[in-house]
Amino acid sequence: MSPAPPSTTDRRRERHLAKLATIVAEAWALAQRDGLAAISLRDLADQVGLRQPSLYAYFDSKLALYDAMFADGNRQLIEVVTALPEHDDPHEALVEFAEALTRFSAADTVRHQLLFQRTIPGFEPSPESYAVAEEFYAIGQQRLAAAGVSDPGDVDIFTALVSGLAHQQVANDPGGDRWVRVARRVVDMFLAEVARHRRSTATATSKKASTATPGSATKRAPRAAAQKPAQTKPAQTKPAQKKSAPRKAPR
Repeated sequence: MSPAPPSTTDRRRERHLAKLATIVAEAWALAQRDGLAAISLRDLADQVGLRQPSLYAYFDSKLALYDAMFADGNRQLIEVVTALPEHDDPHEALVEFAEALTRFSAADTVRHQLLFQRTIPGFEPSPESYAVAEEFYAIGQQRLAAAGVSDPGDVDIFTALVSGLAHQQVANDPGGDRWVRVARRVVDMFLAEVARHRRSTATATSKKASTATPGSATKRAPRAAAQKPAQTKPAQTKPAQKKSAPRKAPR
């Protein structure tokens, strides 16, 4: 039995998605030409063969266009990191991950600005677009976990280090590899520090446990009680009153 032909609704949706992809691609081209914040919706409509009012059938505002570009940029990033070769050595895999991210930023400054910097005032990605970014972050966390890094604080440090490499590359050597070449040393130092911190924490925990052995608190309590005798009030005797001494009137 042959599959049923696509319905009119399906074909219309496919054409809509194809046109949407074309618009986003042209938006990236305009951003690279004029700057991210200087994208003109009129120029964009001209580039994709639409009248400007017709463009609103795809994006009801400029911020909606940036939102679609944000999702598209993160999809490009996911494609890059998922295409990396697999390694038996998780340390080496993490090095290649950091190098790939730095190259990705250097390859397109405008895309880096939208994905990793707050270049557009008032722009916040929608939950749908940010879900694509979270998919990328999950891939990074998997690579870190394979290298023995799972503590949230350590993960934050790694993201700060890689972001620093990317920002330096974009700002000082766009299109080059100056900070790509030092990514390996950064990852090496990071993993060495994670291991050192883990040993230091384990030693401190062990010392703390050895100074507080079970039962030590209950042994000290009786000794302390024995050193301090119980206080008892002496029996009070009321002195005999002399009948000849008149009582003073209260003041």
